[in-house]
Amino acid sequence: MIQRTIAQIAGMIPVLNDHSAFSDISIKGVSINSRTMEPGNLFVPFKGEHTDGHRFVEDALRKGAAAALWQQDVPNPPLHLPILVVEDTLKAVQQLSEAYRNELDIKVAGITGSNGKTTVKDMTARLLSLRYKVQKTEGNYNNHLGLPLTLLSLEEDTEVAVLEMGMSGFGEIEFLTKLARPDVVMITNIGESHLQDLGSRAGIAKAKLEIIEGLKDDGMIIYHGDEPLLKDRLNGYSGPAKVRSFGKGQSNSIYPVRIDQEEKGSVFQANLSDMEYHLPVLGVHNVMNALCAMEAAHFLGIPYEQMNEGFASLKLTAMRMELSEGCKGEKVINDAYNASPTSMRAAIDLVSELSGYSIKVLVLADMLELGDDEVRFHREIGQAIDPEKIDYVLTFGSLGRVIAEGAQEVFSEERVFAFSEKGPLIEKLQSLTNAETIVLFKGSRGMKLEEAAEALK
Repeated sequence: MIQRTIAQIAGMIPVLNDHSAFSDISIKGVSINSRTMEPGNLFVPFKGEHTDGHRFVEDALRKGAAAALWQQDVPNPPLHLPILVVEDTLKAVQQLSEAYRNELDIKVAGITGSNGKTTVKDMTARLLSLRYKVQKTEGNYNNHLGLPLTLLSLEEDTEVAVLEMGMSGFGEIEFLTKLARPDVVMITNIGESHLQDLGSRAGIAKAKLEIIEGLKDDGMIIYHGDEPLLKDRLNGYSGPAKVRSFGKGQSNSIYPVRIDQEEKGSVFQANLSDMEYHLPVLGVHNVMNALCAMEAAHFLGIPYEQMNEGFASLKLTAMRMELSEGCKGEKVINDAYNASPTSMRAAIDLVSELSGYSIKVLVLADMLELGDDEVRFHREIGQAIDPEKIDYVLTFGSLGRVIAEGAQEVFSEERVFAFSEKGPLIEKLQSLTNAETIVLFKGSRGMKLEEAAEALK
């Protein structure tokens, strides 16, 4: 993490007060929360609508913070303490992270997309760790504050940073990618998340493609080549970077020639060679994520032949195709971290194609942030479920009920159930399962569907 003296910090960002009495004090790391702050941190307060972090500055310094920022328009800064007055504390963190990143001798892999960012991040980091010291975005630190904090957390001897870049509107990814200056960028796909902010899938594609704006000239663009909205735009790319695509189609740079779904993961071959890759995670969509990660890792120096070693020890962030066993021996797939129509269809397709189970149950909840067409999207999910391959559909939430209504158009009445509370849903689910059952949990993070998944254990 960043380790600099106050004098050095003042050389990296504009400081508005005399700090000479504290110039030799060293900070180690940055914290925005006085409760989780560690000794030696630079404490950064933010002025919000309902609370003001400046109230905690003196307490943070008493607890061991080495210094703190202070926003210029907040009155009464305690200038007898190691305080750096700045125009805006958020802007100062962003400026500091940019300056620090520019001092590091590091490669950066940047990832964006509607679905799969975190999975691709985990896969890419694991493959790169076969050769390099790697750090990656932790949690959801992928926005205008999270990414700067991630940059400031990088150790000086880290060789590769794998960074997620999220957004809710135009211009956000352009800002992030120009901070990070990636050597390789990955666009996992274009889905329907953020339709309410960006208006259309074409708008989402335009926003995601902003990631190229910060790419180094000798870098690489890796994108989902089965997506026409990306393919059409990147076919006309005339910039200096290399371009590679991944996907199911044989027109892509890398594509699978065989995929087998087994109980504990996926086995696949790609067009690169006869080598067989063993991925300890289920789903064809996760094979696509793996292909994306493989291309990035290969560009940064990892041979394809070594990648099985990385996949063998892969650990994905929780609630992403997480397979466990319930108390009756039933298999539980917890994919409840987030959901969009694209990712929900992929998860349903996976369960539909798995063999060896006498009962297959879907537990589906609301998909959030889909804009004006949210009802249609939910109904279409229900209508598309194949009653020949799925035995029961249970839904949770008001939009989940619309999924159930769509499913009732193709299922008999006794196989589809809609719930507005988790207690009755769990009771019904427990009555349906046995040792030969597989259950999928899928919904947006705000629905907390993992609570129902935990109840089976």
